[in-house]
Amino acid sequence: MDIESLKKFLEKEGGSYETSVDSMPSRFIEPFVCHGIKVDLVEPGRILCSFKVPLRLVNAGNFLHGGATATLVDIMGSAVVHTVGAPLTGVSLEISVSYLDAAYLGEEIELEAKVLRVGKSIAAVTVELRKKKTGKIVAQGRHTKYLAVNSKL
Repeated sequence: MDIESLKKFLEKEGGSYETSVDSMPSRFIEPFVCHGIKVDLVEPGRILCSFKVPLRLVNAGNFLHGGATATLVDIMGSAVVHTVGAPLTGVSLEISVSYLDAAYLGEEIELEAKVLRVGKSIAAVTVELRKKKTGKIVAQGRHTKYLAVNSKL
């Protein structure tokens, strides 16, 4: 890919993108990614959800985009912190995702978030995405949060 093509790809200026992106509301990412999630179970330290991969979240290969997967790890990881009584979900210190398989358009996946530990200032959680039909792991994520956001470092 030449430099001008690469620049055009990354900047997304002009064309149909510009009007639609500028008109998006603030904080649109959570509803954009999470629309369609069904919460199946919430218990202390664990959330289980299901989700059919929608067209808006697939990449050129027609499977769940890696960025959407990482966003789901972020959102689910923050949500599960609340299940153990944490008043705030804090800010992300680290998110890592291992991509192990593809989840294709229309495929139903299961998302499971689990608390590893929630302390006074740090929380650590895992989030796993699995194919609902087979149980095969699509991605595993780990999310570390800083909870003491009101303290002075």
